[in-house]
Amino acid sequence: MNDNNFFSVDRLVEFGMGMAMAQQMVNMMNQSMKQMYVPGSIQSMPQPAPQQQTNIIYLGIDGKQVGPLNESDIIALVNNRRINKDTLAWMPGMPAWKPIEQVPEILKIIALTPPPINS
Repeated sequence: MNDNNFFSVDRLVEFGMGMAMAQQMVNMMNQSMKQMYVPGSIQSMPQPAPQQQTNIIYLGIDGKQVGPLNESDIIALVNNRRINKDTLAWMPGMPAWKPIEQVPEILKIIALTPPPINS
């Protein structure tokens, strides 16, 4: 057989290896596309993995320790204007009480809370 012939062993091995690589690439792309969320598509948004434990938060309000609080408690306090950026907060693992503006976990909750509607 001629080495330039499509049916030569070298060409067939090359073709087979190319097909195997292409198949692996397609499988990886399909897996990535299945995990991707496209707004407006029929596919629903993937649900985040459940957290092992929600953050335990304590706040200093009117000179008293209040807590443990969860996210909905913090949102209610923000909406009722009972806390602000200077309110002291503590979470397990923190060495001391800090103002809310220095605690990223609480700032995230406050930043995602919509302001109250004024009528």
